[in-house]
Amino acid sequence: MSCIVIQKRCTSNHQRCSYYTKNAICKVSCGQVKLEEGIDDESCELVNGVELMLGEGVDCFHSYLFTAVKNNNETGILLLSDIFGFEDSATRDFAYRVACNGYNVLVPDLFRGNPWKKDQSRANFEEWLARQAPDRVAKDITASTKWMVNEFVAAGISKKLGIIGFCFGGGRLVETLAQDQGTYFGIGACFYGTRMDPSLATNIKVPVLFVSGDNDQLCPVGILNDMEKSIGRGSKVMVFKGRGHGFAHRPESPEEDGDAEEAFLVMRNWLNEALIVSKY
Repeated sequence: MSCIVIQKRCTSNHQRCSYYTKNAICKVSCGQVKLEEGIDDESCELVNGVELMLGEGVDCFHSYLFTAVKNNNETGILLLSDIFGFEDSATRDFAYRVACNGYNVLVPDLFRGNPWKKDQSRANFEEWLARQAPDRVAKDITASTKWMVNEFVAAGISKKLGIIGFCFGGGRLVETLAQDQGTYFGIGACFYGTRMDPSLATNIKVPVLFVSGDNDQLCPVGILNDMEKSIGRGSKVMVFKGRGHGFAHRPESPEEDGDAEEAFLVMRNWLNEALIVSKY
């Protein structure tokens, strides 16, 4: 799996960034991220961010890698974005927070430069989605996984990878874990996954945390409960009363901020128990 670092300017709102060139890094400040209880502020001083090109030839695609500096736990997390893509600020802010907790977070461009744009008409959504060929998306996720395996698992650093998915990415998380069957991924966190195939749940061999709101018509709680039972292995469904789609990484009110914070803390502990504590 080839990988090159390309010149790019960081765009996340909370980052103190500079231009960087091949083999250089963009350093970002962790000072504006609220740290969870028990996390030493000094240990989260910097997160490195760099844009990568993964794959080969016509199958190359962009990805963004966030790595913790001082408190790096040497564990990889694959984060699958919602329809707004890997450059969206809400997705990158969330990935940044995960990295601040010690992880190396890879966010691939699942849409090859053509994410859904907020100003597009909903009438065109199905046409846009039809252009996101499932086989191609799955192939890019596999390439991203193999790159992380080579970086962390094959190097003997991390025993297993973690995977997080939002909305569209949550549906792809289910497909990815069903295909992987515990080979490389040790845990999953699925936030209000859309277009999920419940029949795949029996093929998932690792615990999955499902997070959603009871007002989310795109992610019915009943389907999540059925999938939790099918997967077993300590899987969990966490439902937030009154919340709709996207609240955990796109909160739009103080109340949603509070629920988003709770969801993040539960996810953080979920990942830590499976990927960090289990290593020792």
